[in-house]
Amino acid sequence: MEEKKLKHLEFIQGVINRMASNLFLLKGWTITLIAALFALAAKDSKPGYALLAYIPIFVFWCLDGYFLGQERQYRDLYNEVRMKSGSDIDFSLDASKFSEKKGRRWHSAMMAGTLAGYYGPLVFVTFIVMMWVA
Repeated sequence: MEEKKLKHLEFIQGVINRMASNLFLLKGWTITLIAALFALAAKDSKPGYALLAYIPIFVFWCLDGYFLGQERQYRDLYNEVRMKSGSDIDFSLDASKFSEKKGRRWHSAMMAGTLAGYYGPLVFVTFIVMMWVA
């Protein structure tokens, strides 16, 4: 493999790693904020605090969808660069041409099994906590 091609792939892999790291951090923040709101709801017996938990769930779910869609676009770019010859390497990190593929937009990435399987139960648990506190 030519050195230019390898370096370009390293750049793309760095972006993919940052996207994956962002996904992990957002999930941690979601749990932290929701747990704090649940603790307030239980302490004060106010279901409104549990209702507020829907805000970070929705916001972080959208952000996770955005980052997952971006990560998928960069994986597509990685695969494209992997197949190029060394003379065609331009070091472009523009992955937007892959945004029209299925699951690459933030709203469709939100419904990915990994995100829906994480945030869906949080929505359900928030509802249960609201009913329990009320």
